[in-house]
Amino acid sequence: MATPTERHVLSAGGRDVVVTNPRKVLFPAAGYTKLDVAQYYLTVAEGALRAAGGRPNMLARFPNGIGASHFYQKRVPTSRPDWIDVATIEFPSGRTAEEIVPRDAASLVWMANLGCLELHPHPVRADDLDHPDELRIDLDPVPNVRFGQVRDVAAVVQAVLDEYALVGWPKTSGSRGIHVNVRIQRRWSFTDVRRAALAFAREVERRIPTLATTAWWKEERQGVFIDYNQNAKDRTVAAAYSIRPKPHAPVSAPLSWAEVADAEPEDFTLKTMMERFGKIGDRHRDIDAEKGSLDSLLELSERQALAGQGEAPWPPHYSKQKGEPARVMPSRRRRAPARTAS
Repeated sequence: MATPTERHVLSAGGRDVVVTNPRKVLFPAAGYTKLDVAQYYLTVAEGALRAAGGRPNMLARFPNGIGASHFYQKRVPTSRPDWIDVATIEFPSGRTAEEIVPRDAASLVWMANLGCLELHPHPVRADDLDHPDELRIDLDPVPNVRFGQVRDVAAVVQAVLDEYALVGWPKTSGSRGIHVNVRIQRRWSFTDVRRAALAFAREVERRIPTLATTAWWKEERQGVFIDYNQNAKDRTVAAAYSIRPKPHAPVSAPLSWAEVADAEPEDFTLKTMMERFGKIGDRHRDIDAEKGSLDSLLELSERQALAGQGEAPWPPHYSKQKGEPARVMPSRRRRAPARTAS
């Protein structure tokens, strides 16, 4: 006779959510269980929903823990409570999928029960899937670059944002980088938002070329890569409060700009973030207060194009774009054969 599955019920915003196999260990080194993850998201729900709520989310599932196989699931399971909201996303391929739209703490706990460690929202709201309300600046260091250099680049990011009348909200990525999210008016397409992000990244690179790069090909990068393509349609980034699949369960920590200078990624874990949230709440509580305009960045993009900086490479599964350079690593591009003297 099969042994009944152990269950634990969490009350979340007036809903009872079942956590199955609550003692299943998802982080062997730290000892954190599935119930620990569910309780974490219940604790930080206000901030996590500010970051990922009301948006379609891809599911990043680690059902047997970080040491086992995991998968990314775009389609929300058909077997779900009737209070789980969804939105139909159309991908660049033309295919569609119903993705989860977390609206409340119960939704986050339900996702945790699926083994979802990270929150992966699209930069759009469920009521308007064509116009992003967030520009995302992803500072991704190449191997052997210290976090101090990422902080230095973030300081220049803040200065450039100020000059273009935009408000950035920094957070650790939960890994080696820093993300800066910028709330924007819902007036532009994904293509325009990506174009603005590329112009911004190039301006930062122009100011600190030895520290930052926009080079798409890894073999050409040095320092901190500013990944403008995170703003292309169908791209998602681990949201604030996401637990990352690393041994000590680090999280993507919302910061004030004053905290960036001394922040260390390892300071923010599942355990310490719950303590921090209990003391200070959500550092990004005012992120929705001001929504900026991309007009100035798009004008900068036009000036850059006139100066010879045109389109930059897109990710490989996107359609070839007008003016885009060859999607071939520079070291593999065919070189014209040398001419012999006649």
